[in-house]
Amino acid sequence: MAARVQAIDEWLPQTQCTQCSYPRCQEYAVAIAAGEADINQCPPGGDITIRGLASLLGKIGKPLNPEFGVHKTKQVAVIDEAVCIGCVMCIKACPTDAIIGTAKAMHTVIEQDCTGCELCVEPCPVDCIDMVEQQQSPDLTWRWPDYSPAATARARRQTVAKLAREQQREHDKSSLHKLRELRQQKGSDQIKQDIAAALERVAARTDTSPADSDTKK
Repeated sequence: MAARVQAIDEWLPQTQCTQCSYPRCQEYAVAIAAGEADINQCPPGGDITIRGLASLLGKIGKPLNPEFGVHKTKQVAVIDEAVCIGCVMCIKACPTDAIIGTAKAMHTVIEQDCTGCELCVEPCPVDCIDMVEQQQSPDLTWRWPDYSPAATARARRQTVAKLAREQQREHDKSSLHKLRELRQQKGSDQIKQDIAAALERVAARTDTSPADSDTKK
């Protein structure tokens, strides 16, 4: 199954755009391999991807399903740096780490890393991101003129790297939360022990009080 998924994934341009209804290209590949998704759900790949997948899987080709979008020439995101407020929402949304910047500082798109997924556009609160047609010569030697072998490989690699970082971050948060809970529990247990010890001391003093001594006489 792994080899089959990889072969299918090679026919996806790695835009990570989610138009296919899956969060990443690889998950769409997994769904196709499992028979849970059709081969015509990738607008960026268009007819080239559909024909490639049909040949690979022994299926009959079909038109792109319009429910998932339409094929169009690749575009890249451009940030109006004069308007950008440095909210980092676009950085969080970008699946390939194609946007650089820090909080409250200007953000910039690394054009060669941008897949044109458009996922950064909607989260921007000041509407300072535009999608513009890519200004570069198409690679006519590759299956997709708009997506070179280097670009698709880089997008796949950077997507995996970002996902790994996010998973590690969530793991660290979970571990920190558990550590805090443990410390709180230990603190609570210590308080209970201190109270119990105090009660024992009070009880001991009561047992040896002067009134008890006079009674015994």
